[in-house]
Amino acid sequence: MKTLTNLSAVLLFIGAFITACEDRTYERVTYEANVPVYMSYDEFRGSFLKSEPIEISQPGKIYFKDGYLFVNEYGKGIHLIDNSDPSNPQKEAFYKIPGNIDMAIRGNILYADSYIDLVAIDISDIDNPEEIERLENVFPEAVPEGEKGYAYARVDSKKGVVVDWEVKTITEDREVYQQGGWRFENMLTSSSMVDSRASWSAGAGVAGSMARFMLNEEYLYLIAQPTVLKTVDTESGNEMQVTDSIEVSRSMETLFRLGDKLFIGTTTGMLIYSLNSPAEPGYLSSYDHITACDPVITDGEYAYVTLRTGNRCGGNQDLLEVIDITSISNPYLLKSYPMFNPHGLGLDGNLLFICDGEAGLKIYDRDDPLDIINNKLAHYPDIDAFDLIPVNGILMLIGDDGIYQYDYSDILNIEQISHIVINEE
Repeated sequence: MKTLTNLSAVLLFIGAFITACEDRTYERVTYEANVPVYMSYDEFRGSFLKSEPIEISQPGKIYFKDGYLFVNEYGKGIHLIDNSDPSNPQKEAFYKIPGNIDMAIRGNILYADSYIDLVAIDISDIDNPEEIERLENVFPEAVPEGEKGYAYARVDSKKGVVVDWEVKTITEDREVYQQGGWRFENMLTSSSMVDSRASWSAGAGVAGSMARFMLNEEYLYLIAQPTVLKTVDTESGNEMQVTDSIEVSRSMETLFRLGDKLFIGTTTGMLIYSLNSPAEPGYLSSYDHITACDPVITDGEYAYVTLRTGNRCGGNQDLLEVIDITSISNPYLLKSYPMFNPHGLGLDGNLLFICDGEAGLKIYDRDDPLDIINNKLAHYPDIDAFDLIPVNGILMLIGDDGIYQYDYSDILNIEQISHIVINEE
């Protein structure tokens, strides 16, 4: 953000200098652009509700706690699934949370993003959830994606929250001035781009590796903007407050906590922060890799990072990287392995689970970090796999066509035990 601020200052200075030297002229231009669709703040901040189960159409992030599976319906809310019998999961309810992408649960409180806000929802009674607190404007840049290939029209935050875009024809005046042989333009419109009362344990649940939310006791760490990490004190669910905001020089994507360390996956490497002072994370070290999207997980001795191509992050290699973190201040690459298009990943003992995109689910024995690729235990190629959670012999996986579960308690006889199919309308 600092770089953008400095660049803006430079451009303003140049613009002022040029304008001082030359007379301004204007020309009228017409073009197609994404124009914001607004929801008023009153309607937006009163929009949370619980409904009967709905079809799963666009599954996103995944979270598991106390026998329940929480699945994000991208941008719309959270499916609540009773997973006490993984071979027969039952959809229990849908929590409508506009703009939702991420979630975390501590005790009986569900924390979720809702476009620009962070909401806390008491789910003691899953049939009667109650929004108990809302931190406004925690995610100031959160807007849905518009139609690719079109510019974005100016957002007027006074009109409400941007909940959609419409491609429309825009006509506007563009400022034009000459300086020597140069022609400068300034567009006046800017662009941007069972028993309903569940038995909840006191601690946090388990998130997938794509999580942007991570709990540590009463603190919630979240990626509020690509370069801003915020710490929220949630000790009292109805009195949340931001205790720290850290601006980093990288574009963050995922969070993973192990003990008193926070591991951050970024588009250019891995960051490690100390949580010895949980209210204010402190920088420890970093590891650099090629530019690519990546989640990171660790067992405390090695960190595992997947890098993939074909997305907004750029990059030209699809890899699994194994990083030695025995010296937490000096992490280094131990080994890298070629992959097809890896996304989420997970650990359980010596097992390494990898969602390799359209190449499906792959399971490896990671006992020898220098020879993982030659120790593949299983491969399920007919799934476009996104993210997963392995817990106590049950693997919960999000794929393009639904939610899969596997029993891997006998690693020599891994078995698919259920599949919730998504609605393909």
